[in-house]
Amino acid sequence: QVHLVESGGGLVQAGGSLRLSCAASGRTASTYVMGWFRQAPGKEREFVAAINWSTGSTYYVDSVKGRFTISRDNAKNTMYLQMNSLKPEDTAVYYCAGQIGSYRYDYWGQGTQVTVSS
Repeated sequence: QVHLVESGGGLVQAGGSLRLSCAASGRTASTYVMGWFRQAPGKEREFVAAINWSTGSTYYVDSVKGRFTISRDNAKNTMYLQMNSLKPEDTAVYYCAGQIGSYRYDYWGQGTQVTVSS
């Protein structure tokens, strides 16, 4: 079994920064890709960023490129999302997810709320 726990959400003014963390525990030996998704009220969940766990290659949705940075600490089994220059439209519940033991996002965290005020 795998558990993913997010932390670091909160309320910030537009232009501010937050750093989200996602700690993985359990059977994480076969981690291929970890990613961040978000879901705003009344909208579908959308992909934000992902990182290849072995190579460190990163991928971003266009709307966050240049503002968000995804990273990982393999030794701590932890993934991060540094969010700078936050905008009100970034307000959402942010979820981390893992392709662990398969090439599907089978594992999800409980989510952490990010609210950006204008």
